Amino acid sequence: MLFLEILVVLGAIYMGARIGGIGIGYAGGLGVLILCLFFGLEPGSIPIDVILIIMSVIAAIAAMQIAGGLDYMVKIAEDILRKNPKHITYLAPAVTYFMTLLAGTGHTAYSTLPVIAEVAKEQGIRPSRPLGIAVVASQIAITASPISAAVVFFSGIIEPLGVGYIELLAIVIPTTFAACMITAFVSNFLGKDLKDDPVYQDRMKKGLVKLRGETKVEIKKGAKLSVGIFILTIISVVTYATLISNKVGIIQDPSLPRNAAIMVFMLTCAAIITMACKVDSGKVITASTFQSGMSACICVLGVAWLGTTFVGAHIDEIKGFAGNLLNNYPWMLAITLFFASMLLYSQGATTKALMPAALALGVDPVTAIASFAAVSALFVLPTYPTLLAAVEMDDTGSTRIGNLVFNHPFMIPGVVAIALSVIFGFIFAGIII
Repeated sequence: MLFLEILVVLGAIYMGARIGGIGIGYAGGLGVLILCLFFGLEPGSIPIDVILIIMSVIAAIAAMQIAGGLDYMVKIAEDILRKNPKHITYLAPAVTYFMTLLAGTGHTAYSTLPVIAEVAKEQGIRPSRPLGIAVVASQIAITASPISAAVVFFSGIIEPLGVGYIELLAIVIPTTFAACMITAFVSNFLGKDLKDDPVYQDRMKKGLVKLRGETKVEIKKGAKLSVGIFILTIISVVTYATLISNKVGIIQDPSLPRNAAIMVFMLTCAAIITMACKVDSGKVITASTFQSGMSACICVLGVAWLGTTFVGAHIDEIKGFAGNLLNNYPWMLAITLFFASMLLYSQGATTKALMPAALALGVDPVTAIASFAAVSALFVLPTYPTLLAAVEMDDTGSTRIGNLVFNHPFMIPGVVAIALSVIFGFIFAGIII
């Protein structure tokens, strides 16, 4: 029966990957239905807090987008990239990393990808180099964002083990950023130079490669204000979380716990942006970030529920099998999270499904924190939205998916960046904790 249940889980994930987009959430729900009705399993815990945090953050980001805030941020990013075009391979991941760090979602990378591709082309740099690491950086930064659902949930389950929210951020931010920057150096040597790429040469002959120049975007009147309100809200979230933490303890027995506080702060942020920037609230639901975020909620609901249903039913067997293995080889947790996130397609869903089980097996906080970045292996299967967007936006053909599926320009940067993040994580966590 266990073998059949595993087949159901993998089959649902495979089906969801084939459908694409929100389909992974649909298929996850189907998997839960089969496991409960035909195999008698009890439904696992629904990742309600993770979903609500995503919804709240996306609500604020969508309001900021309608106010013109995202266009303003992209304009700043474009100015940075165009002022230092020769360093595009380093600046591109730095830009996508910090935009994701601030926004708590990697979907903000969409708007910067065409700029990265254009600047690289103008400099004769193979666009797949900056695009590959930029997409990876936008995914890894989720595990360092103060307002991402993955970080908030993870900090909640390791806090009882003596690791505070600020300590977690102090470890994951420098380690993941350093890993991405070192990987950017490695990316400079991946693939042939653009002028020597036969695909690029062929597309040039056919007139399929065009230089569009600098993007002309009209910045709305309330754009800067909306960004300022959003950044101030993030600062407020981090400050409040610090004040109510057990180690700082300035606010004792807070009536508003951290998870609820993030939701309330973000909804308040959306309300202030809507009023102060005169945003038409009816347009918020049409924003691309809103649609992507709500799709992510369904995906997290389906796949995380599927994961907790299976893991919860077999936690004793998992403890017996994996307990000694993880005690002897703690780095195996990172590998487990890597392959799980590759299938679950969500940092939040992977964290929710596996991290509590890992801690229940006796994994120490240092190992858990060091391995945390491994939940970002969403680049392995070449079907993730930001990955596909990067492929579509590079008309040179250098950013392409190979005939072996896994031989794409995101694989090596992704594996290297996660491996370095884990290694640095063990070092930093060992020092700080």
